[in-house]
Amino acid sequence: MERYLRPIQLLLSAVIAWLSNRLGILFPVLCVLCFLMIVDYITGMTASKREALDHPDDPGYGWNSRKGAKGILKKMAYVCVIACAMVLDYMIALLAGQLGLDMPKRVFFGLLVAVWYILNEMLSIAENAGRAGADVPEWLLRYIAVLKKKIDDKSDGVE
Repeated sequence: MERYLRPIQLLLSAVIAWLSNRLGILFPVLCVLCFLMIVDYITGMTASKREALDHPDDPGYGWNSRKGAKGILKKMAYVCVIACAMVLDYMIALLAGQLGLDMPKRVFFGLLVAVWYILNEMLSIAENAGRAGADVPEWLLRYIAVLKKKIDDKSDGVE
C-alpha cells in the first residue's frame, strides 16, 4: 500500500501546486467554493430528513433523488459559469497584451463570479440549517444578502 500511496501523494501535490500557480488567488477561492458546495449538499439532505420527520404522511417532504440530482447538476453548472468567466478574463488579458495595454489584474470576472457563488452557497447553508431546526440569526442572512447585492450592483456598473 505504501508503494502506491507515495506516487499518488506526489501527483496530487504536483497538480495542486500547478493549479495554484496558474489560478493565483482564484485557487483558494475555488477550494472554499467546493467545500461550501459539499456542506450545502449535506445540510440540504439534513433539512430534508428533518422535514420528513416533521411531516411523516406527506410525500412532498424528505429525501428525493430527483431533487438531489438537480442540486448536483446546478453545482456543476456553477463550475461551467466560473469557467466561462475565467475564459473571459483570459481573453481580455490576451487582447490587452496584443494591444500593448498593461492589465494590473489577471483575474477579475472569474473571481467575482466565484465569490458570488460562495455567498449564494453560504445563504443556502444558513437556510438549510434553519429548515433543519437550527436558530439562524436573521442578521446573518441579511448580511450575506447585502454582500451578494453589493457584488451585483458593482458588476452592473461594468459595461
